[in-house]
Amino acid sequence: MTLSAAGSGRQQAAAVSVCSGRPAKTVPFATGELRIHKTRQYVCALAVARKPGARREMSVSLQPRGGHAAVDRGRFTRQAGPVTVHALNRCVRVSGAIAGHSASTGWILC
Repeated sequence: MTLSAAGSGRQQAAAVSVCSGRPAKTVPFATGELRIHKTRQYVCALAVARKPGARREMSVSLQPRGGHAAVDRGRFTRQAGPVTVHALNRCVRVSGAIAGHSASTGWILC
């Protein structure tokens, strides 16, 4: 089962969303960072801009091993996501991009 919290750019800019659960990993890159949170059954991820401001291309992808990726992609001012997947006893792979710079993890949280 895959859940995605994708919305229009206007909705995302107006609603600053955060993931529930404990912070599990943060992956910095030139224009922002990937924030990954975990509960017992779910993993949630955001790509957050280092300097919020003008709309620019952003994306975040979260894939459980053996499952389909949850993706949020568009032109946002602050963040892409959150996206959430069911990942009880499963590794996940996370990637994100902001304004042409990106970061990704291998399989983590196994």
